[in-house]
Amino acid sequence: MELSLEQKFSLRSFESQVQNMSREQAQEFLVKLYGQMMMRENMYKEFLKHEWGLEK
Repeated sequence: MELSLEQKFSLRSFESQVQNMSREQAQEFLVKLYGQMMMRENMYKEFLKHEWGLEK
């Protein structure tokens, strides 16, 4: 699956921001980003449970 042009631009912008971070800033940022990814995954799971009628 390919990224859209907008996503590619966003990725380049993100890359520039990360390159200007210190090691400590980058590590803190990655931990926060990983937490956000887990929260998003939980939201998708809850959404699918609701849509598929699997909620208790």
